[in-house]
Amino acid sequence: MTLEVLICTYGNEGLNRVAKMNLPTVEGVKYLVSWQTNEFNLILPNELHREDLVIYTTRTKGLSVNRNHALKKASGDICLIADDDLIYTAEQLQSIVTTFERNPHIDIALFRHSGNNNKQYPDNEFDLNNKMPKGYYITSFEIAFRRKNIPESLLFDTNFGIGTAMPAGEEFIFIHQAMKHGLKCRFFPITITHHEDLSTGSRQYTEGVLQANGACLVVGYGLLGVLRIPVVAWRLSRQGKAKFFPAVQHLFKGYIYGKTNF
Repeated sequence: MTLEVLICTYGNEGLNRVAKMNLPTVEGVKYLVSWQTNEFNLILPNELHREDLVIYTTRTKGLSVNRNHALKKASGDICLIADDDLIYTAEQLQSIVTTFERNPHIDIALFRHSGNNNKQYPDNEFDLNNKMPKGYYITSFEIAFRRKNIPESLLFDTNFGIGTAMPAGEEFIFIHQAMKHGLKCRFFPITITHHEDLSTGSRQYTEGVLQANGACLVVGYGLLGVLRIPVVAWRLSRQGKAKFFPAVQHLFKGYIYGKTNF
């Protein structure tokens, strides 16, 4: 069983960031870099001249578009969503393969990462197809899946994610759509990578992020999602992340978008 790490990056500095990841050489593991750029003649860093790594270029914009490009180029048995600023160990990568080997009924596995954003995780495994624990949220580079079990129509929604008007929520929508396709998704309390910078789960709640969260309320709660808007706004205001009334306004705007498109 092979593991393919799908690393998305962009711009002239993107490949330099990938080179600094010091990706470990592991039997059965390969790396696919999806690079958004207009500079196809850039000289590759020496660290990226290796047999277990391939780079595909694309003249596109937006992280979700880049993720979809990587998905279409992938060939590994197990694929792991990745960014260009992560740190892996050989043992962590092997633990992903082992998890799928021990759980043949699982289509998508979600894991943990270490870092400085203090993200909280449940102590035990749980199925995402059931109700998720309070406070848990999905981070894109914690997602791994059996490639052959993913329908071609299951892609990241390009209206969401970095580089769009709603720069959040794309991973939540991806997993929700996966479950609508009948895929089995399960969380495992296993740390698979280190991310030094703050993740998108710790981002500032700008207008776009609030609207994305409003759209996700439709995905997660349907028509009842509108009742969650003041609750979410109140919680964010208490945490000092957003002012209550503007948060309600932008959450509702996103909710209307989600109700119209999902």
